[in-house]
Amino acid sequence: MRNRSVAFVIRDKKILMEKLTYGGRTFYSIPGGGIEAGETPEEAVIRELKEECGLDGVIVKKLSELYNNGRTEYSFEVRVSDEQTAIKGYDPEEPMDKQAIKDVAWMDLSQISEKDRAFLWGYGLVAVDGFYDEVLSWGDTISYPTISQGE
Repeated sequence: MRNRSVAFVIRDKKILMEKLTYGGRTFYSIPGGGIEAGETPEEAVIRELKEECGLDGVIVKKLSELYNNGRTEYSFEVRVSDEQTAIKGYDPEEPMDKQAIKDVAWMDLSQISEKDRAFLWGYGLVAVDGFYDEVLSWGDTISYPTISQGE
């Protein structure tokens, strides 16, 4: 299993997200993918952002190094100029008629499901300017999603 790199691209406190479908399951995630042979995690994240969202980025900082399912996943905060527009790109490793990327969108935290947000925090979103303060503003109330009968 290849190591991966993912990119946090933030604009006006909104996160660039991809709508993905794998195995009949649809979810939102940040752009990223496998690190190719001879490629650094930094090179991979810039390449993946270009392929998947059509954006040229510059790394601001490394956010995390997560060990998951026998591989290392690197996350970076990446800056893109305001003049650039995100587009639904492609994954060159998948056939064009079976692309997992269905859409790209700038989303604030209230638009992202709790499950998908959990992965963002794991990737280091709390280290991106403004999001630490967001967490502090939540207070100390304990919450947890409920499961309804029959699920």
